[in-house]
Amino acid sequence: MTGPVEERPGKSAPTQGAPSQGAPAEGAQTQGAQAEVGGQRRSGLRNPDKAVRGLGAGTLALEALVLLLAIQPIRVVGGDLSGAAIAAIVALAVACVALAGQMKRAWAWHAGTVLQGLLLLSGLLHWSLFALGVMFALVWAYALHVRRVILG
Repeated sequence: MTGPVEERPGKSAPTQGAPSQGAPAEGAQTQGAQAEVGGQRRSGLRNPDKAVRGLGAGTLALEALVLLLAIQPIRVVGGDLSGAAIAAIVALAVACVALAGQMKRAWAWHAGTVLQGLLLLSGLLHWSLFALGVMFALVWAYALHVRRVILG
């Protein structure tokens, strides 16, 4: 497929001396830079609060799903999974779902952090719960970092 390159219809080549479409005009912000508006940093999102709430709720919902789906593999591969460990897994999953629905409240972020600590503590019941706790604590720490960066 060699030959002359055709331009797409509706797009014209930039004229000599005119700035190209990708280059910003003088004084304009670049696409990736965050603009300063009234002394506040803008994230570029239409609704940063809603985006951050969605991140937190999605993280907790995913955690609940993984916890519930992990019960059977832990029983088969990990060996002895007591009734207390299963009850702790179900209770933590229910708490994750409940918190996911409350992410618009500021205390829910603190409660989510406590929930990660409880998952780590449930590692006393079974070692694989500790491993899941470490993974989700890291994911939650990243979600908190993104929240801090976006909301300031």
